[in-house]
Amino acid sequence: MKNTGINKTKSAVKSDNPEIEKAKSHIIVEIIEYIPNSVVSKTIIKKLTGNVSVMSFDTGEGLSEKTSPFDTFVQIIEGKANIVINKVSNILHTGQGIILPAHSSNQIMPNGRFKMISTVIKSGYE
Repeated sequence: MKNTGINKTKSAVKSDNPEIEKAKSHIIVEIIEYIPNSVVSKTIIKKLTGNVSVMSFDTGEGLSEKTSPFDTFVQIIEGKANIVINKVSNILHTGQGIILPAHSSNQIMPNGRFKMISTVIKSGYE
């Protein structure tokens, strides 16, 4: 089982365009593809107060354990994922979401191919 940090691996791929086109409808699950042996991230919107990204994880890929100073909401939009918060495992399926609390350790473990939306809320000084 391979587990990589998105900022620490060559397999992470980011788009050149910082955001998707505004004032246009999008099928979010279709704006990002799977790339073999990779975690792919595309920014939907990025602001000082937070950001929304869509990510795809190929089979065997995940994100290493980390903490964030901000709450993060993740929702699975295709497949299923194992989201570990403070060493407690949560298996999420398509359509399910969970809040990763600020200052809590979290890890996204491989569980087959899946796509998710990640929303970070930077609500001030937590």
